[in-house]
Amino acid sequence: QVQLVESGGGLVQAGGSLRLSCAASGLTFSSYAMGWFRQAPGKEREFVATIKWDGDNTYYADSVKGRFTVSRDNAKNTVYLQMNSLKPEDTAVYYCARTGLFVAQREFEYDYWGQGTQVTVSS
Repeated sequence: QVQLVESGGGLVQAGGSLRLSCAASGLTFSSYAMGWFRQAPGKEREFVATIKWDGDNTYYADSVKGRFTVSRDNAKNTVYLQMNSLKPEDTAVYYCARTGLFVAQREFEYDYWGQGTQVTVSS
């Protein structure tokens, strides 16, 4: 059974950093591109970042470019989201998800989702 489990969220002051991890099981991890989304209370889920199956290509939302970095370690079946220079606007539940071979930014292109991890940035 496919499972995606996020970890690494928490409370951080503005300007600080966090690294989120998403551990995958029950799938051939290296065969799939992965993505990160986030959802703040009362708002729709939005795209954050995505990474190709082999890590060779990435794509970011404009709101996080230059601050966030997505990476993966296929040997560990894990994808990461390094978040630097955090802002209060980054506060949300962050989700990892699986798509096909290539990067994607639309929700319907993803078929498996993790349970989410809370990130709270104080001002």
